[in-house]
Amino acid sequence: MADADDVRRLALALPHTVEIDSDGFDFRVADKGFVWSYPERRPGRPRVLRRDIAVLFVGDEAEKQALLLGEPEVFFTTSGYDGLPLVMLRLAAVDVDRLNELVTDAWRMRAPDALHTDLDGARAAGS
Repeated sequence: MADADDVRRLALALPHTVEIDSDGFDFRVADKGFVWSYPERRPGRPRVLRRDIAVLFVGDEAEKQALLLGEPEVFFTTSGYDGLPLVMLRLAAVDVDRLNELVTDAWRMRAPDALHTDLDGARAAGS
């Protein structure tokens, strides 16, 4: 079972990742968000940053739908994210290895190609 501390550790292990000051978590690469706390909005109530739910960049609508349909117990969306390549991830529903894969994939989709060699080089050095 993964949690917000795992998100932070995994995201910050990726090259050129910047953490944005937040009550939850918010990580960017090249000024583009790739994983952050879900800002839950309910009518008549203030927004609440959910540290138990991560918003992940997934690249495109096809991947989004595949995740939502294939693992509805893990991934979900709301109308506020319609048309956007983002899914919400219930952190407690995945283990740390799966979270690492998801966060790294989100980073790769948002990072410029030139930064990918930094990640690949760091991974090769760690092997």
